[in-house]
Amino acid sequence: MARSNRVPATPATRALQSAGVAFESRVYAHDPRTTDYGAEAVELLGVQAERVFKTLIVRFAPSERNRSGAACAVIPVERRLSTHELGAVLGEKGIELADPAFAERRTGYVVGGISPIGQRTPVPTVIDESAWDHGTVLVSGGRRGFDLELAPEDLRRVLDARSAAITA
Repeated sequence: MARSNRVPATPATRALQSAGVAFESRVYAHDPRTTDYGAEAVELLGVQAERVFKTLIVRFAPSERNRSGAACAVIPVERRLSTHELGAVLGEKGIELADPAFAERRTGYVVGGISPIGQRTPVPTVIDESAWDHGTVLVSGGRRGFDLELAPEDLRRVLDARSAAITA
């Protein structure tokens, strides 16, 4: 897969290029009135919903395992995160979705464009195991209207992520 020259560099694309990871830039015209960013990407990119993954930032009480008290979950846009399953994988309790302002500060991206790649402050990341049902998946490229298509194993490797069943 080649990177499109039409898209300005983002921390996500720079991280992938630095790691030597093959990806394809997928650009679409984001409607600023839209708040269901995943559904918009599915529709405008014309791909199966189960291949488009959203990035969720979660919070919990800091612990010896994770002093930051934050983690990242990457799951299909049409599914819901199981905080119980994610907590079991991370060995943490009391996991809840982070508020948008915290997620934006932590990642350096805006909601609707939060990429799991190239975040300002990297945190432990878990990718839902369903990603491996597909040759490639799409994740945000670091801005609304911009996704990156890459192999799930490449995504896992560049994020140093774990894979587990974390959806309800």
